[in-house]
Order: sequence, then structure tokens, then C-alpha cells
Amino acid sequence: MKFSDKILSQTLVQLCLDKEIDHIIISPGSRNAPLTIGFAENPNFKCFSIVDERCAAFFALGLAQQLKKPTIIICTSGSALLNYYPAIAEAFYSDIPLVVISADRPADYIDIGDGQTIRQQNVFENHILYSTNCTEGEEFQIKNETELNIAFNTAIELKGPVHINIPFSEPLYHTVENQLIWPQNVPPRLQTETIDDDLTPFIEKWNNSKRKMILVGVLPPNSLERRFVEQLAKDESVLVLTEATSNLNDDNFISAIDQLIAPLTDEDFKKLQPDILLTFGGMVVSKKIKAFLRNFPPNEHWHVDSKKAYDTYFVLSQHFKTTANNFFTEFFPKVFAVNSEYQKYWLNVKHYRLQRHDEYEKEIPYSDFMVFCQVFHQLPQNIQLQLSNSATIRYAQLFNIPSSAEVFCNRGTSGIDGSTSTAVGAAVASKLPTVFLTGDLSFFYDSNALWNNYIPRNFKVIVVNNGGGGIFRILPGQKDSKLFDTYFETKHNLSAKQLSEMYGFNYQCVMNEENLAGMLKDFFNINDAPALLEIVTPSTINDKVLLDYFKFIL
Repeated sequence: MKFSDKILSQTLVQLCLDKEIDHIIISPGSRNAPLTIGFAENPNFKCFSIVDERCAAFFALGLAQQLKKPTIIICTSGSALLNYYPAIAEAFYSDIPLVVISADRPADYIDIGDGQTIRQQNVFENHILYSTNCTEGEEFQIKNETELNIAFNTAIELKGPVHINIPFSEPLYHTVENQLIWPQNVPPRLQTETIDDDLTPFIEKWNNSKRKMILVGVLPPNSLERRFVEQLAKDESVLVLTEATSNLNDDNFISAIDQLIAPLTDEDFKKLQPDILLTFGGMVVSKKIKAFLRNFPPNEHWHVDSKKAYDTYFVLSQHFKTTANNFFTEFFPKVFAVNSEYQKYWLNVKHYRLQRHDEYEKEIPYSDFMVFCQVFHQLPQNIQLQLSNSATIRYAQLFNIPSSAEVFCNRGTSGIDGSTSTAVGAAVASKLPTVFLTGDLSFFYDSNALWNNYIPRNFKVIVVNNGGGGIFRILPGQKDSKLFDTYFETKHNLSAKQLSEMYGFNYQCVMNEENLAGMLKDFFNINDAPALLEIVTPSTINDKVLLDYFKFIL
């Protein structure tokens, strides 16, 4: 085994081994050669070579999402580093550990006109948990070890992105046969999840309330203990609202929030208005629930999260700094179920909406709504379902997803830019077959995501291609104009066929209702190579079908 002769490279590589950070995504370059040699020569690391830095960062994010531990992205100096920013922002808001390592020129080469140099120090300062800039030289070794330990431990302990900037002087490719340095490893300190708050006043309020709402945002699969799910479902005074990305299922939960509340009047909203709102999990997709809770605020909003609490509804009154499991472990033994019609009333509304939903499905024309309906009806059991943003995640909120599916979407920043790359990275790390469901703009935007050699054979992509950003037709505005077509909907005539052929995907295309159901069934049975199903839909009726849906289910 060979080692880079750079002490900084050896220090960093050894600390990664000590901290069991072993998935490394490398983008090509010369300035990062000491790091590339250090990691790629060591069989204890699983290294991936991905050219496009933006895709590499989202690929790493997908890996970390599944592995639940930091992954590392490494790039050369200059503008390469800036391409990491979208994924870093997503990791920051989604609490995903990501270690960004950028090679750099020595400090005296910055801003003198030398090639491939920018000001790399603290370049991500608004969306990073920790940034450090190392320095070459034996006299800086203790400082470098300290800074590297802090950076790695921050990513592990606080679950988010950190940035390590490392200048390397030339020559860059020299190697040695033996390790020259054994840095000190300072182990991370994992927090003990305890509740410091006196729960007595909150227990009293809970036991005296007949209308408690629990709203669950993004949550990893199987993270909330089943006993808590069952207890919440049985309490007549508690209404639990979940989303596709909540990964929580129970017949007594409301899983299609927009379906429930979109047709409601102000009088209905007053009946739904809770005394206490308890939230946990990450970002919430539904704009309608946000608008409702801002216009009809609860008396109290409590958020449970060991790290942070957003005042999304402008009435945040309490942040319990612990996990949901730990909170309920201490809270539930001291509360009791309250007699109430609150849950029963809204579950009756839910069942009525579902009945109307089924009726609507039978009469709609070929459209995005029909396509998503068919896709969700035929999804296989025991899969990982990755969803792109914009229209895809919003349609997903309206349909039943198999309870065995593990559902993910980049909701930290809600961007379309790295959905495909994230799905690919997640598919590499997951033991489950992965289905990625996406719209056309999101797919084409991130098409370099397929430019790597690591895509599993059971990876499947469904592209719903309506020829542009169809979601903008749902929003208010002048829809029949050249300006709308060009700058909002961004109409196009692109097909995924050529990309599929170039990257070795099994490609199929559907353009009508007659072939849709049968094609989906065949598509889900393909496992000998990555597969892509492109479903072409009309661009002009999708907004009407969706808006009419909310009127129909009233």
C-alpha cells in the first residue's frame, strides 16, 4: 500500500479510519492528488469517482442519508468547490452529515493571478456547521490535528455538513511506502438524550385539552417506536397528521393533509384548530397546513427535536431538546387519554374524502393525476422510494404509498437540482430496490447523475414528462402567453430516450392510458439492468384536473 508523502494527507486519512468514515467520493483534479492517493490506495475505504462535483455531492448526501453517518466529498481547487453548495445547503437543513474536503493552493498563491484559485476559506459560512483551514508544515501539526478532530466530530455529533480546506504545495504525486504520522484521535461525544424541562405544566395542559394536533415532518423510516404510534392513534383527543416523507402509518392518522383541508371553509377550520400543536420531524411539505396553522394558530406549539426548532407557524412556545422517542418515553406515562370527538370527527371527514377520491379516479382523463394514481397503485412492496421535488412530492401527498416503502425526498431546501444524484447515492447504500419518481425538468436538470459506474441493476427511474414545469400552471398568473411558456413553464420537446441509451438503461415509453397499467407492471419486474420508464402526458389539462379534484372531494 502506498501513502502520499504529504503529512496533511496522511493525518486526514488516518483520522477518517479512526472515526470509521469510510465512504469517499472523489472528483478528478491535480491539487487533490495527495488525498486521492491516500484514500484510493487504502483498501479500508470505499471510493467512488464522480466527475461532476454537484452530482458527487448529492450522491454523497444520498449515501449519508442511508448510512446515517458522514460521507466525504473531495475536490480540487477553484470553482470545483462551489459546485458542492446546493448539496451542502440541503445537508444543512436536512441534518445529514457531510464532510467537504477541498484541496487548495498555499495561501500566498491566492489573489495573485495564479490559475484555478479562488478564496476558498469559509466559502460556505452561511450553511455549514464548522469550517477550518489547515496549514502545511510540521509546526502546524498539532493545530491541524485539533481542527480536523473538531470538524469530523461536529459532523458526527451534530449531523450536518462541515468544510475542511487543505492547501497543498507541489509536488503533489510523490508517495512513500510507510505511514509517517499517527495523529491523535479525539473520539466524538455523543449526547445523552435527556429532558431538562419540568414536564409538569405541559402534562397538565395536555390532560386538560380535548383538541391536540400532532404534525410530523420528514422522519427516517422505523425511527418512532411502534408503541408510541399505537398510543397516539388510540387517543380520541389527538389528531395525527403525517406526510409521505414522515414514514409513519396508521389507519387513525391523516396521511393526505391537502386532501383533508383543501376544501375546508373558515367554519371548518375553526373546528380543526387545535389547542396544542406538537410537532417533530423535519420540514413539512404542505403549504395548506402551514397557511391553516398561521391563520388559525394553536394556543401552544411544542416542537420536539434534539437540535433545533423552527417557528414555522409563528407561535412556537416550547422546544424540547430531545428525540421524539425519548420525549414520549417520559411524557406518555404521565398523561391520560381524554374523551373527545376531535379525532373521530376528522377521521369521518377523511373516510369521506377517500371515497370521493376513489370516485374521481374513475372519471379523470389521461393526465399527470392519472399517471401518479397508477404508479402509486402499482408500486411494489419493500422498496426505497425516492421522490423529486416540485409536482412529484405534492402529488405523492394525495395517494396511499405501501406502508413497507421507505420514502425520501430532499426537503431541506426543496430544490430540484440534485434529486436524481441523491437517489442514485441512496440506491448504492440501501439494501432495498430503489424506485425514483421524478418530473421532467428535475430529471434533465440533474442528468449527469447517471454519469457514473455505480448504479445498481435494480435501480428504476420513472420520469413523468409533461413538456415543462407543469406545476406553474396551478399557480395564479397569465398561463396563455409566450412569457409564461418560456420563463415559467419552460416548454421543451426533450426525451429521456437518448440519455437512457447513453448510460445503459433499459428504456420504455408510455404515451397513453391504454398502455400505462401493463407497462408499469412489466417495468417493475425488470432487474437485469437499471431501467427508465418515461411517461409522456399532455401539458395543458393537468392543472385543471388537479384543481377540479379539490372541488370534487368536497
